[in-house]
Amino acid sequence: MSVSALSRPVSSRLALLISLSVLLIALVVGMEQLAPLFRALFPDQDPAMYQRESFLNLTLAHLALVLVSSLISVSVGVAAGLFVTRPAGREFEPLVSTLAAIGQTFPPAAVLAIVVPVAGFGFVPTLVALVLYGLLPVVQNTVAGLGTVPAQTLEAARGNGMNAWQILWRIELPLAMRVIIAGVRVSVIINIGTATIGSTVGAKTLGTPIIAGLVGNNLPYVVQGAVLVGLLAIVTDLAFERLEQRFSFGESGKAS
Repeated sequence: MSVSALSRPVSSRLALLISLSVLLIALVVGMEQLAPLFRALFPDQDPAMYQRESFLNLTLAHLALVLVSSLISVSVGVAAGLFVTRPAGREFEPLVSTLAAIGQTFPPAAVLAIVVPVAGFGFVPTLVALVLYGLLPVVQNTVAGLGTVPAQTLEAARGNGMNAWQILWRIELPLAMRVIIAGVRVSVIINIGTATIGSTVGAKTLGTPIIAGLVGNNLPYVVQGAVLVGLLAIVTDLAFERLEQRFSFGESGKAS
């Protein structure tokens, strides 16, 4: 297949990413300008526009929560995956995988119910729930990615005099990076959606208008929050897709 044929779907996906990103920014900044539209669509709802907090502030708070929780999940998950793929930690792989899976066994609401009495309301209990929920895909994909590195490649690296750290940083991680990024992608998308639940315990997120709409039987509030969360998840997913493609093309180039 020619390079131009490969570039066409990539270009279309990039155009979609840019278009949806512009739409997301426009809605975050100017959602209030759509008040007449929501009043026309929902004439029985008053008010028809969520105004207790700006959507820009809610989006920034949501992003901060997702960013911090994802950084912790990725750091812990990759470290755990590296540990259980080393000779000293290989026997702990079943234990680590089980513990990571347990984090997704409990629904976020249950985790919040356990953490709130200890950590209080707001950011912290939501952060704990998101970290636990985001661990499993990172751990699984780190282990899987490192497991795909050919044994012959590792033997050749050792034969060239490379030590364990050099093999890890120069050989294993670059070859496993595409699979690891795929796990990070799943983890972040999970956190974007799950973060909305944090508004039930006082965390400021894009779930705030959704919860307010559900409690007050106000459908426009629910729509406004859900549209922004959905767009944010789609844009993030497309961005990670682009990142994965870069590593895929890099590996193809090395292989050729």
